[in-house]
Amino acid sequence: MLSRSHPRSPRTGRPRSAAADEAILEATRASLVDLGWSKLTMGDVATRAGVAKTTLYRRWAGKNELVVDAVAVLFDELELPDLGSLSADVQAVVLQFAALLERPETRTALMAVVAESTRDEALRTRIRDSIVDRQKRLVLQGRRRAQERGELPVEPDEGAASTTADLIFDVIAGAVVHRVLVSAESVDADWARRFTVLLLAGLGAAAST
Repeated sequence: MLSRSHPRSPRTGRPRSAAADEAILEATRASLVDLGWSKLTMGDVATRAGVAKTTLYRRWAGKNELVVDAVAVLFDELELPDLGSLSADVQAVVLQFAALLERPETRTALMAVVAESTRDEALRTRIRDSIVDRQKRLVLQGRRRAQERGELPVEPDEGAASTTADLIFDVIAGAVVHRVLVSAESVDADWARRFTVLLLAGLGAAAST
């Protein structure tokens, strides 16, 4: 499901090792959990991954880029199931998303890069490109299925359709992230059901205006 990392532009020479990439990204997440953002270093990641530090710098310019890609890989695990209705699909992906956020490596890494991005515009842009925009595929896929089933109307205006997709993503991501990471509350099947009812009611109202 898309590439598992987004390093700098490719270089000529010896081919990259997918196993090394995976080891590096896993080591990055482990370092964040153990050390936190401020103490994480490229050297520590290299040691944990069993590679030379120069190997990291051939792939990533620095810690910011490396950590974002380590987080992005986790979010690429999300899949939108086809359960026959928009309601069932949304509830399933909400539960899947919440379970991902509850993993220590996801929670620590995501909160670290978001906090650091408040004072780093380039990092904020990388988060948007590597995580946010990539995961909007789930909204686009779900909406397309719902339109094919007749559950949602097709928006002929591309600009309006794009705005709606952004809003749906913001509402789902914002609600689940706030519930799990800010309020520290669980997202169970009942919460996912009630949230989905509220979301779909809003979509229905928006379509009628």
